[in-house]
Amino acid sequence: MKQLLAAIDPIAIKIGGFEVAWYGVIIGVGILLAMYLASSEGDRKGMPQDFILDLAFWTVPIAILGARAYYVLFELGYYLENPGQIFQIWNGGLAIYGALLTGALVVYFFTKKKNVPVMLTLDVLAPGVLIAQSLGRWGNFINQEAHGAAVTREFLEGLFLPEFIINQMNIKGTYYHPTFLYESLWSLIGFALIVYLRRRPNLLREGEVFFSYIIWYAFGRFFIEGMRTDSLYLFANIRVSQLLSIILIAGAIAAWAYRRYNHYPKDSFYTDINLGMNTTKE
Repeated sequence: MKQLLAAIDPIAIKIGGFEVAWYGVIIGVGILLAMYLASSEGDRKGMPQDFILDLAFWTVPIAILGARAYYVLFELGYYLENPGQIFQIWNGGLAIYGALLTGALVVYFFTKKKNVPVMLTLDVLAPGVLIAQSLGRWGNFINQEAHGAAVTREFLEGLFLPEFIINQMNIKGTYYHPTFLYESLWSLIGFALIVYLRRRPNLLREGEVFFSYIIWYAFGRFFIEGMRTDSLYLFANIRVSQLLSIILIAGAIAAWAYRRYNHYPKDSFYTDINLGMNTTKE
């Protein structure tokens, strides 16, 4: 029988009473990578200098608050009894859909203020957000959360997983489905696919990179959510993320079809767009 290793310590750095959790480190790295990718693409599209960085200054903290508020709202009974835990995000409890919804609102108002096309901005941001989501799921892995139902060790070995993943999915003596890994890989594949499609000439029009992201992520999330044991519920039997996934897929497909039907071929292809608004720093 293989020797079990100790579970990964969720605390990355501890100096005296100061602690930094791996969950926060991983999310932070994901955000920085998303900002870098979006900023580079924004430069290629001729967006104003530092536009993405300025946008991130407002979007990131508000999106994190939205992610937490969304989670707390659907676990309100627990947090009313434990109000001191509401702001303990290092223990997990950031709902991606909450971050996406509030982040999209910030993007909308910020782009209107800066007079930059909102759909193009969402196109520029989408792949970076997807890779950040892929990385962020490893924070759930460290915290041993966002997993599926109980399975056997033999099942996990049959997936050809490395030992450190199999070991970390042993929670209090029971092995669980690594649904965090399924979503991480789904997001990573989606990132590669969308970046590839985005670069193809005369294929995607303005806004359709973003629609592709919504459809891809929500489709995968619908099925993976059905495997999880920690879903947020509406009316006790409806998984919130599954319901929202269906709404987002339907909305993205409808918007895509509507724009193609009413504006084709007036809308610019994504590869042809350059705002020419970039200015050099002094």
